Amino acid sequence: MRLITWNIQWGLGLDGRVDLDRIVRTAREMADFDVLCLQEIADNFPGLEGNDDRDQFAELAHLLPDHWPVIGYGVDVAGDAGRRRHFGNAIFSRYGALTVRRHSLPWPADPKRESMPRVAVEAVLQAPMGALRVTTTHLEYYSEAQRMAQAVRLRELHAEACGRATHPQPPTSEGGPFDSTPQTALAVLVGDFNFPPEHAAYDVVQQPLDGGAPGYRDAWPLVHGHHPHAPTFCVYSRAYSKTPYCCDFAFVSAELAPRVHAIEVNGATKASDHQPVLIELDDH
Repeated sequence: MRLITWNIQWGLGLDGRVDLDRIVRTAREMADFDVLCLQEIADNFPGLEGNDDRDQFAELAHLLPDHWPVIGYGVDVAGDAGRRRHFGNAIFSRYGALTVRRHSLPWPADPKRESMPRVAVEAVLQAPMGALRVTTTHLEYYSEAQRMAQAVRLRELHAEACGRATHPQPPTSEGGPFDSTPQTALAVLVGDFNFPPEHAAYDVVQQPLDGGAPGYRDAWPLVHGHHPHAPTFCVYSRAYSKTPYCCDFAFVSAELAPRVHAIEVNGATKASDHQPVLIELDDH
């Protein structure tokens, strides 16, 4: 199973041109991906650099006709002429989505920092290995307090899901909203976390769950050992940092760790200010 995660900066390349066709083409050149997780998708935000009022969620779905879209808005605000403005993340999967959840992440007050609402988009996919929970997210950049609170919540969401998988509710088949749905501890968490590996939040995401149960593990060291993470941000543009660093990760639940056999960063593309990350999992 091949999964790509990428903060696409609403398709804005380092050439100043917004080009979603280029985003999809670059991802396809990396791999025949089964799942594509994207962050920073815009709908009706002409104020963003190089952008217009297009609905990029719909445009990406059109460009990916063989992949089912699962969309989540972090920002959902009023726009002109009654049309709303959206900014968020999406999962595009060739596997069917058994269940979908959209989690609003913590947004505590931090009056000294600009910030925006953040979301984690979760889909339980019918993958070849069985039910697989995939979550993509994009944490706050400017506020340390918000970013840490969001990292804690991601770990809590994983713990809650593992608890439901271990202690399922009584089954029902009445055709109503209380019907039981697939719950699984097999999980992948990807996205732009806006912290480097040496940040405390990196360890928070990977803390063991209550009762000593294993939690998430960063897939990079599972493949590359102690070799430093390849940088994913500020590789070509130094607007936010003079030194490139990694802030785009793929975490896997401990049960999936033996299935991870490759993870790599596309360090060549300039189609966004972030570099896409490809992770490959054995599906048998």
